[in-house]
Amino acid sequence: MGQANAASGMAVHDECKLRFQELKARRIYRFITFKIEQQQVLVDKIGGPTESYDDFQASLPANECRYAVYDFDFTTDENCQKSKIFFIAWSPDTSRVRMKMVYASSKDRFKRELDGIQVELQATDPSEMSLDIVKARAF
Repeated sequence: MGQANAASGMAVHDECKLRFQELKARRIYRFITFKIEQQQVLVDKIGGPTESYDDFQASLPANECRYAVYDFDFTTDENCQKSKIFFIAWSPDTSRVRMKMVYASSKDRFKRELDGIQVELQATDPSEMSLDIVKARAF
């Protein structure tokens, strides 16, 4: 179990860091979503390496907040294969205000636990994290 933070009172479960390391180092997942439950951040869902960005978006609940990491593969203009790890703070307008506050206050600390995040996105509806936006932010 991770250490609770005095400011937000939120602990980060060790599995969150372990799964993130596996995504980063071994590329065995395409994405991981995380949820806050009983004052700690837990792994919610894991997407296999063949899952698409659409699969990832479909895994996010329409009316609950989540954190997510997504391993985005792309090809540069010079035809080089690259990947970037995105951290996405999903906070839909339809989620409860209290939930949004808890996720917002814990986000920076949780993100610091995941060493290797390259791009951060915040989204309140699916259009704010469309594949086009992710592609634009990757370059």
